[in-house]
Amino acid sequence: MTTVEPTTTAVADLVRNTLSTHKSLFLATSGSDGSWVGGVYFAESDPFTLNLVLERRGRTLAAIQENPVVSLVVSTGSPMQPFLQAQALAEIVAGEQDTRVREQLVAKVPEAAPFLDAPVAAVRLSVRGWRATDIANGWLPGRDLPAPRVVN
Repeated sequence: MTTVEPTTTAVADLVRNTLSTHKSLFLATSGSDGSWVGGVYFAESDPFTLNLVLERRGRTLAAIQENPVVSLVVSTGSPMQPFLQAQALAEIVAGEQDTRVREQLVAKVPEAAPFLDAPVAAVRLSVRGWRATDIANGWLPGRDLPAPRVVN
């Protein structure tokens, strides 16, 4: 049996498709209160920039303020469905960026609108790179898609 490695384009396509078809992700943080995982709605600006809101008095936001390095999973919850894993840098945004995060979130996930009336903070995740796993298509271990490098 011949194994054909997926191209970077195939991995990028799976990442984009998985992000576009999911409204929520699992976000893992770590702070002085310990590790924590929670589910949140999100909207992507691009495959490496995700936007979400978090409860201002919540454990997740407190951990991000202490340690902005987070981990995340975008998944149906079944390992037999394609899923994504990543590390990201979380940044709490304000002003015009806050407004954009909220607009993008509601455009993708209308049911998230009631959360915006609560005391929440807008957060942008800068994904360092994705690990895409698709067991049904033989991507085990998963395939990596690094974030593009910014050249100054």
